[in-house]
Amino acid sequence: MQFEIVLSRNGYKQALEVIADTFKNWKVWKVKFKDGREAVLFKCGSIWLQRNEDALDNWLLNAIGERIDRMSLRLAGA
Repeated sequence: MQFEIVLSRNGYKQALEVIADTFKNWKVWKVKFKDGREAVLFKCGSIWLQRNEDALDNWLLNAIGERIDRMSLRLAGA
């Protein structure tokens, strides 16, 4: 599934493309930024993690994870 989410921090909005996928037996989310950067996120328990090479700021990682969690809850309830 593919989604687009908007993050807002201090009035600055950033649209991201999020693609749910699997890698080996892990559920992962590929996040594409408008500037072309990409990151791969995954969740272990309640903690959102990223690949080492992605180096997202912790606040950004958690903000994206929260949005993905909310999207997943809405889809599950639909």
